[in-house]
Amino acid sequence: MTATRGFGIDIGGSGIKGALVDLEKGALIGDRFRIDTPRPAAPDAVADVVAQIVAHFGWDGPVGITLPAVVKKGVAHTAANIDPAWIGTDADALFAKRLDRHEDDIAMLNDADAAGMAEIRYGDPAARKGVTTLLTFGTGIGSALFQHGTLMPNTEFGHLEVDGHDAEKKAAASVKDNEGLSYPQWAKRVNRYLSVLENLIWPDLFIVGGGVSKKAEKWVPLLEIRTPVLVASLQNNAGIVGAALAAAEGLEH
Repeated sequence: MTATRGFGIDIGGSGIKGALVDLEKGALIGDRFRIDTPRPAAPDAVADVVAQIVAHFGWDGPVGITLPAVVKKGVAHTAANIDPAWIGTDADALFAKRLDRHEDDIAMLNDADAAGMAEIRYGDPAARKGVTTLLTFGTGIGSALFQHGTLMPNTEFGHLEVDGHDAEKKAAASVKDNEGLSYPQWAKRVNRYLSVLENLIWPDLFIVGGGVSKKAEKWVPLLEIRTPVLVASLQNNAGIVGAALAAAEGLEH
């Protein structure tokens, strides 16, 4: 029997968010619950927060969890905007132990990959054709690459070098806030980044997400690139939905 409800947790650089998910609609059931990411965001401290969120909902089924990291077979290989202690951590085992679950009931995946999976499944059908790249603009820049709806996991396009800088150090949404940039000033940086990326991979479609997608009307119309740009339909909930989907369907990379 196919699950109709799932549970996802999205671990970010500033907050850890979880919610029940309607897997038929690709929508949250009720409100999400958010706790600030601990400082430092070391594995045990983050696992404690995740356990709090799961307990808040009284959820006892499979749990999908995203990390801002390259995740292969449940192991974190990088750490973006979380503690470097994550590198080499078997996140599957960590969360299974902390949540008293079997490792098969924990699905670990990269945060942008999770968001992309949700958009491909529940968003605009155009995203399922050709080469689609989802980019999440937040503390950093996450990326997910799809060919005809199939995920190519763990792309790290936010770390492309653009004009001598790591792209996310100039064009992440956090940079806009930290440097006090206006939307037009920040959009110019995003445009430069996207133009470099589109010349590298020649996508058919960009989908832009992350918290700043809620204000898409202030910056997306200012972009001047050849690739069509769609705003993520699930906005900042895409990671939670994708994580829940991965857990329910046993998808992990």
